[in-house]
Amino acid sequence: MNVLVLNCGSSTVKFQIIETDLDLIARDEDRRLARGILERIGSHSLITLQAEGKTPIKRDAPLRNHRDALDYVLRWIISPESKLESIRSLKDIHAIGHRVVHGGERLRRSVKIDAEVISMIEDCIDLAPLHNPANLRGIHAAEELFGQGVPQVAVFDTAFHSTMPETSYLYALPYQMYRRHKIRRYGFHGTSHRYIAYRYRVLLGKKPEEVDIITLHLGNGSSACCIKKGESVDTSMGFTPLEGLVMGTRCGDVDPSIIDYLVHKEGVSAGEVINLMNKQSGLLGISGLTSDMRELLQEAFENDDRRAKLAVEIFCRRAKGYIGKYYAQMGGAQAVLFTGGIGENSPYIRARICDGLQCLGLKLDQEANERIHGGESGMISQANAKLKAYVFPTNEELLIARDTVRVIEDAPRRW
Repeated sequence: MNVLVLNCGSSTVKFQIIETDLDLIARDEDRRLARGILERIGSHSLITLQAEGKTPIKRDAPLRNHRDALDYVLRWIISPESKLESIRSLKDIHAIGHRVVHGGERLRRSVKIDAEVISMIEDCIDLAPLHNPANLRGIHAAEELFGQGVPQVAVFDTAFHSTMPETSYLYALPYQMYRRHKIRRYGFHGTSHRYIAYRYRVLLGKKPEEVDIITLHLGNGSSACCIKKGESVDTSMGFTPLEGLVMGTRCGDVDPSIIDYLVHKEGVSAGEVINLMNKQSGLLGISGLTSDMRELLQEAFENDDRRAKLAVEIFCRRAKGYIGKYYAQMGGAQAVLFTGGIGENSPYIRARICDGLQCLGLKLDQEANERIHGGESGMISQANAKLKAYVFPTNEELLIARDTVRVIEDAPRRW
C-alpha cells in the first residue's frame, strides 16, 4: 500500500510517500519512496521534491493555496521526472495520512476521516488556531483531488498524551475553568515521543507495559515526556506548545503574571505579549542572535559570545530539570531518550544535559556520544549505567503511515 503522508502548516505542505502494509510493518520493512516540502504558499512558493535515492529538485512556482500545492505535488509524483516506478497514476496512491495537531479530549486515537471527525477537528480550532485550520485545508484539498474513494486518516499530536491522569493534566485553576473551557494540559509531539519509545522497546525486546522512560524531543520546538508502563503520564507542553522547555523562539515555563506586567510596562496588548513569548523568546530572545542551536554553538565556541553561551546553558538546564522531575515522579526510570533536530545531532547538548545526572545513575560514554549524530541511533551511556541514555532519530511520517494502514485495515495498534 502506498500511503501519502501530509503535514500542512499555515503556509507549508510537507509530504512523504511510504510503501507499507501490515506485513511490512511486522517486519519493519516499510519503504519511503519520496518526500518534499513546499514553502511560502500563498505567494511565490519555494519547492523541494525528492524521490528516494535521487538528487533533490529545487524550484519555485506561484501557488495560491494548499489545494494548488497538493496538486503540484501530485502532478510531479505521477510524472516521469519523479522516476517513481510504482506510482504511474493517482490510483497507485491507496491512502492518505494527515498530521493533525489537536484532537482535544474526544479524538484520542488515529481515526478514519469522515464528516463527524472533521466537525470534531473544527471544534478544536480554538485550542490550536494556527495549526488545525491548516490541517483541515490539507484534508479538504486531498478530498477534492482524490475524491471519496481514497481513505484519509487523521493522526493527532495530542493523542499519545491522552493517557495522562488528572493529576498531570489539570492546572490548579478553579475546576469550573476546565469544565467550561477545557483548560488543561494536552501535550504535543506525541507522535514523535510514541515513535522513539517504540524503537526503544523493539531494541531491548520489551513489552509496552515494561517501558519506563523519559523522552526528549529537542528541536526548534522542544518537549519532554514521562512514559510509565508504555503510556504517557506527563509531558512538558501544556494547553499550548508554549509551556515547558526553552525552545527556538518560545520561552517555555514563565510566571504568567509577567503577561500583565508587560502589558502595563510596555503599553502593549496581552496578545502582543503572547506573540513575543512565542516568536521572539527562547534561544533567540536570550541570545539576541538566532534561534538555531548550531549557530549559537558556533558563536559560543568560536567567538566566546556570552549570551549565546547563556542561551545554550539555560536550554540544557531546563531539559535536565524535567528529567529529574519525571525520574522522581515515576520513582525511577530505565533510560533517557534523545530525538529531534538538536537531540539527534548535537553531542555537546546531550552531554551538557546529562552532566550532573550521575546522581540518578546516568554515566555518559563520551566516545559513543560524540560518534552518534546525523540520523544514527544507539546507546550513549556506559553499559553499566543504572540510568541509560539513547539517541533515536524520530520518524513521525512513518508512524502516521503505519497508523493509516492500521485504521484502514481495522488492525489493533500494538504501540
